[in-house]
Amino acid sequence: MKMKQFILYIALSVILGAMVFFGVKAYKQAILYEEVTTELVSYQDAGQQASLRLEQLAKSLFGDLYDDELKMKLDKVREKQEAAMVKAQEYTFYFMCLLLVVLLSFFIVSLRTFTLFGSLSAMMTLLLGLITPILMVTIHKEVEYLGDIVLSFESKGVIGSIVKLWESGDVVVATVILLFSVIVPVLKVSSLLIVSIFMESRFAHGIITFFKMIGKWSMVDVFVVAVFLVYLTANKGDVSRAEVEMGLYFFLAYVIVSMFVSLSADKMLSSNKSVY
Repeated sequence: MKMKQFILYIALSVILGAMVFFGVKAYKQAILYEEVTTELVSYQDAGQQASLRLEQLAKSLFGDLYDDELKMKLDKVREKQEAAMVKAQEYTFYFMCLLLVVLLSFFIVSLRTFTLFGSLSAMMTLLLGLITPILMVTIHKEVEYLGDIVLSFESKGVIGSIVKLWESGDVVVATVILLFSVIVPVLKVSSLLIVSIFMESRFAHGIITFFKMIGKWSMVDVFVVAVFLVYLTANKGDVSRAEVEMGLYFFLAYVIVSMFVSLSADKMLSSNKSVY
């Protein structure tokens, strides 16, 4: 029995290691996609669009005698952008598959083991959700003769947006998002992790009370992120496009995992009356 438990611990540890690997890869590709998209958008201002139209005119007049350098450069940037997005999605998919395996381990490991590894997975997923871009907002306008001109572009993540809101004077909004999208989730997952480690210790008594209090706020973070997305996409101009990025999927995955781990921890504590 101990050997089986040891093997399960090793297997779950390897899975967590693989999740770290794919999570970091997904994050890097998401950042690359953000950077390449920013570069691509820089070619869509009025000046660049005018140059592109002139090159297209020269190409139509001189044919193969004229090299359309700007268009070729844009094509390469678009290829790089598409490749970064495909890789980000691929690594995120692998991460989510491993996360699902951790959730399914509930049926073959003890409640304490599941709470421990589930908490670690939830913490990892939460961190990725906080630092990875979650939304790209592009405002553009169709201008006669020039075509599609980008007026504003911004890629937003939770942490970066909190900082920007704070700096722009939206202290109340920044504080609410910081509290319910960062501090409360981190405290909630940390309490689950501590309970799973110190379940048989007197130290766990206070943590249990805190865990129950935090549990009352289990869905507030979801609500705040939903309001957060609406707030970010609300603009005095016309939002032509709002593109969801990988960070939102990580954050939503954290919400789901933390709910399962919370149920597991509650069941674990209920079966160990001596802890109270």
